[in-house]
Amino acid sequence: MTQSPRKTSGRKPLSASFIARVGLMATLALIFSYVEAIIPYNPGVPGIKLGIANVVTVVALYKFGAKDAVAVSVIRVVLAGLLFNGLFGMLYALAGAAVSLTGMILLKKTGLFSVTGVSMAAGVLHNLGQLLVAAALIEDLRIFFYFPVLMFSGIAAGILVGIASALVLRALR
Repeated sequence: MTQSPRKTSGRKPLSASFIARVGLMATLALIFSYVEAIIPYNPGVPGIKLGIANVVTVVALYKFGAKDAVAVSVIRVVLAGLLFNGLFGMLYALAGAAVSLTGMILLKKTGLFSVTGVSMAAGVLHNLGQLLVAAALIEDLRIFFYFPVLMFSGIAAGILVGIASALVLRALR
């Protein structure tokens, strides 16, 4: 008896190289998240982080494309949330990642911005995404008074991440 062909959903199956590449990059990003979690870095203002794991996301976006960057980011944020940050930390990080990744993908497509410029915008957008979740959870828009502080920290962290990402991308060529 012959087997009937399986119906497909119209989606192309994930290749082994995609799965391996994203798995390795997500693992590296998770290691960077862990290192950042254990670094005794306290700027005195809540919510400010270096975001060194985002180097991997930026490299994934520029080296492999948006699909890889999104997969790496989601895997890293979910695992880091489960391991280090808790449910609310994961919720804030997912919101920040969604807004910043959307911005990075759109800005990269324009071709008008350098890697550092895209990363800098992503740092600011990440903080905006987190504030949107905070405003929804606490039901108070006054939290946006904190945005200027987070904007400057997002710019600074974005510049550092962008420079590191550009150096890695140059080394990978």
